[in-house]
Amino acid sequence: MVTTASPQSTRQRPRFRLVLATGVTSALVTAGAVVPQAQAQPQGQARPQTQAAGQTQAAPQARAAAAADDGKQVLTVAVSQSIDSLSPFLAQRLVSTSIHRLAYDYLTNYDPGDGHTVPGLATEWKSSPDKLTWTYTIRDDSTWSDGKQATAQDAAWTFNKMMSDPNAATANGSFTANFKKVTAPDPRTLVIELKKPQATMTALDVPIVPKHVWEKVGDFSKFNNDKQFPVVGNGPFVITDFKVDQYLKLAPNKTFWRGAPKFDELVFKYYKDGDAAVAALLKGEVSFVQGLTPAQADALRSAENIKVNDAPGRRFFALATNPGAQSKDGRKFGNGHKALLDPAVRKALFHATDRTTIVDKVFQGHAVEGEGYIPPRFESYFWKPEASRKTAYDPAEAARLLDEAGYRKNGSGKRVGKDGKALDFRILCHATDPNDKAIGKYLQEWWGELGIGLKVECLDNVSDPWLKGDYDLAFDGWSVNPDPDFVLSIHTCAALPATPKDTGATDNFICDKQFDELYAKQAVEYDPAKRADLVKQMQARLYDTGYMNVLAYPNAVEAYRTDQIKSITTMPEAAGNIYGQDGYWSWWSAEPAAADGSGSGSSTGVVVGAGAAVVLAAALGLFVAMRRRSTAEDRE
Repeated sequence: MVTTASPQSTRQRPRFRLVLATGVTSALVTAGAVVPQAQAQPQGQARPQTQAAGQTQAAPQARAAAAADDGKQVLTVAVSQSIDSLSPFLAQRLVSTSIHRLAYDYLTNYDPGDGHTVPGLATEWKSSPDKLTWTYTIRDDSTWSDGKQATAQDAAWTFNKMMSDPNAATANGSFTANFKKVTAPDPRTLVIELKKPQATMTALDVPIVPKHVWEKVGDFSKFNNDKQFPVVGNGPFVITDFKVDQYLKLAPNKTFWRGAPKFDELVFKYYKDGDAAVAALLKGEVSFVQGLTPAQADALRSAENIKVNDAPGRRFFALATNPGAQSKDGRKFGNGHKALLDPAVRKALFHATDRTTIVDKVFQGHAVEGEGYIPPRFESYFWKPEASRKTAYDPAEAARLLDEAGYRKNGSGKRVGKDGKALDFRILCHATDPNDKAIGKYLQEWWGELGIGLKVECLDNVSDPWLKGDYDLAFDGWSVNPDPDFVLSIHTCAALPATPKDTGATDNFICDKQFDELYAKQAVEYDPAKRADLVKQMQARLYDTGYMNVLAYPNAVEAYRTDQIKSITTMPEAAGNIYGQDGYWSWWSAEPAAADGSGSGSSTGVVVGAGAAVVLAAALGLFVAMRRRSTAEDRE
């Protein structure tokens, strides 16, 4: 669907720049209670930075992304997540992988209408009868931004590097783990030979990079691709500048085979404070914000020249338990609470967690109650437990399970084990995410009634203790692609770190033989219905083991200025999101609104009407400044 702004004047504007700014969350304070709303974002680990040869040296440091002193119109979009890496081989956070979808072409893409596979760098593909050899025809009209032709050799080099260098497989190694051999017999032909059939061969979410640039990189674990600009790519945009936690700039790729974007520049600008981002939207300093709280969305609905988009999202928000951090070599590490190794204890905690209250009070209805691992937006893979299997809110059942597990209340009402030690847990909370804090308060209340202590540890950086296994529970969440293979792969034994000192692709150190067996079966199943059934069985296994408790599927709540964006593509067409799509459709399709007589329409200096100013003052009077979290979610 294309969401369209109100009619605008037909007067022609100068060239436009598109700016994306990061950082939108806050909490509504009512009657002394904090009622937040935000969506989870992925967590990744930033690596040391080095330079690589083969890229053009950057011009002098650019002005701040929001500045428009060059006379060009600036369109600004606000989001909050820090970029973990500009290397496609390392990046896992949503903001980073979204940037890579803009800067590099993939073999295939997802249709914005319904998510089916469409051509990308490859125009067509076919498999051998035994499904072990796949041949892709590489388009002849794709060029790298430095003028060189993009060829099958670039794709072959990308995959071979991931196959031969574990550091290059950090972000997307699950896609190539089953590859036997990859060759490019000619510039337009890519051949991938598999060890066994693989169901993701038309959904390989791997950015293809230019061989002539990346073959000069030494240590892939340390190279972040963020020192020399412009960064050579072949997507709809070219990365031109970056400053950590401030902005990332992109320019339209004028030679992009699908056609150049309509705006003159795209910039992801970092906003630590969500209220500041909303205020900037109302002033016209930004043109798009995402991750709005219910209070922010309500305030913006009555503002002039603002359109709020509230659509089912592609994310889940979950409570994760530490199953006992371990590495592939079998070594245990971290200091997770041993009681959580008992399935009965995990199940008791989840029986004492009221998902309905979380949806109603924390998300204020802008979410759907969590059930299976895949959000209901992906209908063919969505699973929900039958009534007899559901871990429903039942404090009495939770108490019974704890009693049977040997954790009974003492005279002071505290649960104690057979060793006499009180049952006290820690939960990792993102200091910048109001959802974590609000839900943490509810858990303290609910679990406290059971006699369980809970310390909510809100940190700016949850990555370090998480990777070390130094936690008991954590708030978690990922964005899901139309093909669910990746978010399933992060719970396999193969995703564990090689040693306790390494960083694996695992989300939460889960290693379950039954889950792995199901994953292996779905990976080779080409029949859509049979594969969907296997994926549902995997979700059921995750649910039954109790390592993950999906609390909610948050909506995508976002807003944009209709005097700056005339139209923009949502995904899917019917009630879809704008930010964080499976592809580049939103920013590639965004059409500038024609300037009218009420103001310049740029992202700086737009006059806010009196009504909007009143809304802003009232809204900010209620908001508590908080930034969204950066979680171990989603890389997507």
